Amino acid sequence: MLNGIQPTRGEPLPFAKTILIRSFRLDNDFVVYAAPGVSGSARAQYLNHWHEATFGGGFADAPLLVNEADAPWVKVPHTTFSGRQTVEDDFELIPIPGHTPGATAFLWKRMLFTGDSLWLDGDEWIAAVLEDSDREAYIESLERLKTVEFDYLVPWGASADGPWYAEADPAKLDAVIERLRRGEDR
Repeated sequence: MLNGIQPTRGEPLPFAKTILIRSFRLDNDFVVYAAPGVSGSARAQYLNHWHEATFGGGFADAPLLVNEADAPWVKVPHTTFSGRQTVEDDFELIPIPGHTPGATAFLWKRMLFTGDSLWLDGDEWIAAVLEDSDREAYIESLERLKTVEFDYLVPWGASADGPWYAEADPAKLDAVIERLRRGEDR
């Protein structure tokens, strides 16, 4: 188990029952992602991308924050942020456009939260290129993540038969980038 975070129970995505999504309550009282099982109050809840507000559900009694580039698709009350920044000295917002225009990773205590820009299929790291994703921006964003120092990947989604987090592995990130360069969508 990772110290300082409390995951919700994994719940299947409505359109992909073998992928479980989770939210995480951090011990700084932030919530990362939206997924069923989030309850109570928090100081803030950060969404990686707008799909969480549509498919995730599960909102804390807290200000909801999303990157301004994804804000037009979020139909629940929210506040926006933009650019790379650090909140309260230890929670870093890192824009990683590509999956969606406003996809944003969060770095906290050397844990990297990537939404489903990077998710886990068993122990394999996977991308999620959609029809409206920007492949070139996605590749550039994943290249940028190679410069981020982290110990654990903590995505929004993971396969039901696998772990919900993974140790950092540069070779797995490189493999995702190479697949996207070859035109694959995962």
